[in-house]
Amino acid sequence: MAFTMRAVKVPPNSASLEEARHRVFDFFKQACRSIPTVMEIYNLDDVVTPSQLRSTIAKEIRKNQNVTNPKVIDMLLFKGTEELNNIVEHAKQRHHVIGQYVIGQEGLVHELGSKDQGSSDFLKKFYTSNYF
Repeated sequence: MAFTMRAVKVPPNSASLEEARHRVFDFFKQACRSIPTVMEIYNLDDVVTPSQLRSTIAKEIRKNQNVTNPKVIDMLLFKGTEELNNIVEHAKQRHHVIGQYVIGQEGLVHELGSKDQGSSDFLKKFYTSNYF
């Protein structure tokens, strides 16, 4: 099994919080510019709009808005860049992208509330605890 390893360039650590903040904005721009490619690769036109994906990316970035350590921000940016590269390079399947970024972590659990009106309490607790 021949496997060629790509050279992953790790940028130097951010010197200050302001520099890390600029890197976050650059990453957001890079992610937004890749949305048309992702929409085409995974055929997401019938499921989501580009503006919805853009707001999902912004929401994911805002989850960590309280982080003030530049090294932690750099680590999160590295993880985000790797995730973006995996998506753009088609290393994920369509249902992974839809489940993670279109439906979201809580999407399926919220839908269960309306569908399982007649279910027992045990099953409702089971379903909510075993998704994702």
